[in-house]
Amino acid sequence: MFELHPAFAATSHALGDLALSHARLQGDARFPWIVLIPRVEGAEELEDLAAGERDVLMDEVLQAGLAARAVAEALGRPAPKLNVGQLGNITAQLHVHVIARRPQDPAWPAPVWGFGTAEPYDPATLEIALAAARRVFGL
Repeated sequence: MFELHPAFAATSHALGDLALSHARLQGDARFPWIVLIPRVEGAEELEDLAAGERDVLMDEVLQAGLAARAVAEALGRPAPKLNVGQLGNITAQLHVHVIARRPQDPAWPAPVWGFGTAEPYDPATLEIALAAARRVFGL
């Protein structure tokens, strides 16, 4: 049975379940950032997914890119670039990061990982961000 690693619950906000993945908004207001966690028990690497599941995940990554850009737009920070990464060095459970980037963001052009300290969303901005992402995902 699939169980979400506690690190995700501690650092992100639930958006809902897609066909394969559980989608979350990373709790760092500096970056419009979606995390997809495939609901596949024991999956740590892409190779742990069946071929059909990998196809679904790629479709969800593309959808998450649209959602991250929608969050950026809703927050008044249009993002022309997407960063997509599947690292798992700290949390081994398979997950994919999809981050909307712009030259004005605080980490540009470097990666966002390990850059400064995460800034939590204020409640009103969080609701705007969650609603924008959920609209794209149809949640």
